[in-house]
Amino acid sequence: MIDIDRLELICREAARMALLLWPGQGHDLSSWDKLPGNPVSEADLAVDAFLKRELGKLLPAAGWLSEETVDSEQRLDRDLIWLVDPIDGTRDFIRGRTGWAVSVALISAGRPLIGMLAAPARGEVWTAAAGKGAWRNGEKLVASRCTRFAGARVPADSLEREDRDLTMVDKPNSIALRIAMVGASEADLVATLRWGYEWDIAAATLIAREAGAQVSDAFGQPLVFNRRDPRAFGLLVSAPAIHKDAVARLADRAEAIAGPQ
Repeated sequence: MIDIDRLELICREAARMALLLWPGQGHDLSSWDKLPGNPVSEADLAVDAFLKRELGKLLPAAGWLSEETVDSEQRLDRDLIWLVDPIDGTRDFIRGRTGWAVSVALISAGRPLIGMLAAPARGEVWTAAAGKGAWRNGEKLVASRCTRFAGARVPADSLEREDRDLTMVDKPNSIALRIAMVGASEADLVATLRWGYEWDIAAATLIAREAGAQVSDAFGQPLVFNRRDPRAFGLLVSAPAIHKDAVARLADRAEAIAGPQ
């Protein structure tokens, strides 16, 4: 059995390291673009190296998949893998904003077993274990129970014309934190229509699901992790009662972008 308390201490320490390098604390951060529009910072790399070392000690048998580490197909042969985004929401991190988090998940047979988000600039630690519920700062989470799609709260800066029957709420840059908001009933719906990586969402989708939210890809299909190509098209996390309506709302747009599924 994994030492959950030790895992949380590792995640908290990783978050503390990031906070010390955060421009919001006055640090003069070194950052650059890996690709145009895809920023990375010295903090991403430092936290990634720390987590790879410490999580490797905690569970030596587990494989590794992280945004900031070159992928190795050896992970495909492992029963367990760590899925890590050392700083999810790097844009907010670099700008000195609070909408970022350290994201760590342990995956078994394609499903998250444990998920943790540490968002020190917000004073938050989110945890979940499969079948055991989800928590934020020790308080048990209950996901949104919204029953009407119209008016559903969405973390967004703007809405497409066809979605203006929804209600915008505060949007952190971190997709993981936006997903977790549904688990905390601070939002009713989070949806994306793009190709995204497993490390961005693994921990947060477990948190939302264990709190009672419904989680799928943009077509309403289950998410599977530790695939050879660690990407999925779209994400849909919502209050259970509005999930079918959300899939229907997105269907034409999802097919136009990704093709028939």
